Amino acid sequence: MKNPQLKPFILIGFLLISMSMQSQVLLSLIFGDKLNSDGLEFGLEGGMNLSSISNLEADKPLSKFNLGFYFDIRLKNQWNLYTGVLVKSKLGDNNLSENDLNFLEISPEPESGRYSQNAEYFLIPALIKYSFKNRIYAETGPQIGYMRKAWVEFNSDVGGVEIRKRISNTDKLNRIDAGVAFGAGYKLLPKNGMTVGVRYYLGLANVYKGNNNFKHNSLFLKVNIPIGADKKKEEPTSKKGDSKKK
Repeated sequence: MKNPQLKPFILIGFLLISMSMQSQVLLSLIFGDKLNSDGLEFGLEGGMNLSSISNLEADKPLSKFNLGFYFDIRLKNQWNLYTGVLVKSKLGDNNLSENDLNFLEISPEPESGRYSQNAEYFLIPALIKYSFKNRIYAETGPQIGYMRKAWVEFNSDVGGVEIRKRISNTDKLNRIDAGVAFGAGYKLLPKNGMTVGVRYYLGLANVYKGNNNFKHNSLFLKVNIPIGADKKKEEPTSKKGDSKKK
């Protein structure tokens, strides 16, 4: 491939399509016509997030792909409740400084390279969503996260020799993260179509134990793909006498 930077986007595209097809068959058997009805849309959410941690001196956001599922529940008129779980998602920061490493109690490697803070989370939004008539929507509300594991990663590429090391620091981070999110997007088709959007997350909880100065911030670029069975159209009832023989 001439442009290697496109590989991650192509990979996540194939992954979303594959998971969508498999999930559609399974969920259709389980839930039947309840999925993607007039009052509920279920599907996959995937994309990329650019995250940082306030008050770290790191000067480059951590760029990671995320993947999960969502429920878009109609409340009244153009108001919806948007929720779900990003089951594969990372927050953190990239290009940590020497002061950051000292704070994290990490001894620098002798080789030159880049350090990043990584933390895997289950992220759960609960957003109030308003859809305009031109298929643009806006959303806002709380988001919570549960941290599964965390580590500082060292990456080096000197003279064609690649080095990657991970140093676990799960015990230094709080398991629960919480904050507010707000965003906007556009539905490509009027009904059950793919949606593209952007969401910003402002963390309000402490990232590290015993320290109030560090909060998560993340910008999510996302795609939503509805899956499941469409609501079946009811067949018109036959009029009396139609079935009678002449």
